[in-house]
Amino acid sequence: MDSYNANATTPETHLGGTYPWRTNLYSQCGTLLSHSEHIRVVDKLGLDFSPELKIPQVAMPFDGNYTQDLFAQQFVDDYKIAGIDFKRIWPQSFLYSDIKYWLDNEPKFAKQALYLDYGTAASLASYKADGVNYVSPPINYLLTVANGTIVPSEYANTANKLGLGIIGWSMERSPPLATVDSVQDSFYGTFSSVIKRDGDLFTVIDVLARQVGVKKLFSDWAGTTTFYANCMGL
Repeated sequence: MDSYNANATTPETHLGGTYPWRTNLYSQCGTLLSHSEHIRVVDKLGLDFSPELKIPQVAMPFDGNYTQDLFAQQFVDDYKIAGIDFKRIWPQSFLYSDIKYWLDNEPKFAKQALYLDYGTAASLASYKADGVNYVSPPINYLLTVANGTIVPSEYANTANKLGLGIIGWSMERSPPLATVDSVQDSFYGTFSSVIKRDGDLFTVIDVLARQVGVKKLFSDWAGTTTFYANCMGL
């Protein structure tokens, strides 16, 4: 898991800051890959792709003429060069302009594009009208509480009525669930009042799967979601 120490005074301490309930066991010897190298690794494993076009941390256009649209197109071109079937790719972006670019210029690539949405239920109709097929908000956008029970939110119900596919994020990114209400963890913010123990995670996944009807779920640790999916025959 990415982490940093905002109060660091050296590069070494800046790379610290991992939450105590996480582990650094798997972050000791990572190798930085280019996007093209990553594609080759994932393809060799026979997996699907869920790449995110990151928001640039420099002003765009970069270096004079490298625009955001060129960045979005290069992202697509890397998969074309590698010969990857677009049906295996679930591209993501927080920038709606990226999604629009793909819809307008690479419609086959855009069929499974995920808009990482922080909007409201009222915005969903306009996404649908633009040709968006999938929205991907954080899970607190998808769930709420009614009569002491976790239920689908207005956002989730509206997306389903419009025929938008829903992919939520992210499971297993929060502290021990007994603490999420007291620390006001953002992923559980709309329903944390009924979360009391770690086992409640399965209730959350169950409501997302069977009532919200998510197509997929992002998870930082795949064990829990895989266990649920295997038990439920998904």
